[in-house]
Amino acid sequence: MSYTDRMAERSPKLAGVVAEQESGRTQDEHAREDPTGASENRRTFTPWQRVQIFVATWIGYFAVLLIGRTLRWEVEGWDNFEAALQLGKSLIYAFWHCDIFSATWFWRRRGIVVMTSQNFDGEYIGRIIRKHGYGAARGSSSRGGARALVEMVRSIRKGRLAAFTVDGPRGPRHVAKPGAVLLAKATGAPILCFHIVPARAWALRKSWDRTEIPHPFSRAAIFIAPPISVNQDAGDEEQARKLREVQASLNELGRRGEEWKAEQQIKRQNSKSKTQK
Repeated sequence: MSYTDRMAERSPKLAGVVAEQESGRTQDEHAREDPTGASENRRTFTPWQRVQIFVATWIGYFAVLLIGRTLRWEVEGWDNFEAALQLGKSLIYAFWHCDIFSATWFWRRRGIVVMTSQNFDGEYIGRIIRKHGYGAARGSSSRGGARALVEMVRSIRKGRLAAFTVDGPRGPRHVAKPGAVLLAKATGAPILCFHIVPARAWALRKSWDRTEIPHPFSRAAIFIAPPISVNQDAGDEEQARKLREVQASLNELGRRGEEWKAEQQIKRQNSKSKTQK
């Protein structure tokens, strides 16, 4: 079974959207959708769920705001970000779902359109990121992906940036899915992989992605990889190869992040020893 066939099997609408974009057809049938990519979720929730979403939205918003303001950043690979911008196209950010807290703060107020799922978690996450200056295209690999991909394609063509948590919305953890590659093929925008590592953080062990929430006033490092381009005429094998490249890039960033985190721990231990003396 070919790569495209596997995608079509998982989501026939998603495969159709990509083919539609490749053929240059217009999107008049989607004219009533929000062209900014900040679409609303059509799913309805119970009154109790709406209360939970409201509370989670404001807690999440202020948590990102208050903790984010205290973080001390180190950046590795900013030249890769600048190189991607110099290509004269939009960007597609690709990162792991566990980085979403820190990433929301670091890339805020840039008008980035993020694909968020249509489930309960995706609803309050979408609302949180909107309050920090993002757009939210509602959908995932399992539900609403075709519609969300259309929104992201249209947003990129209007000059906006896009982002994927490439192992979301439900994992497997740190296993890249092809959404970013499909979007890059449809638009010609390069993929920019990044990974964020807080020196000290609370890990949500019960969540599938083990999301990390940085300790206030801790150091955090962002690692940015060279951009990955996907030809708009790329076939199945080329798309699969690019997906492996995204996976390898994020794996390497993760390795560098763990090295940096270990170095920070050693520095703290040495500093503590000197203080005790």
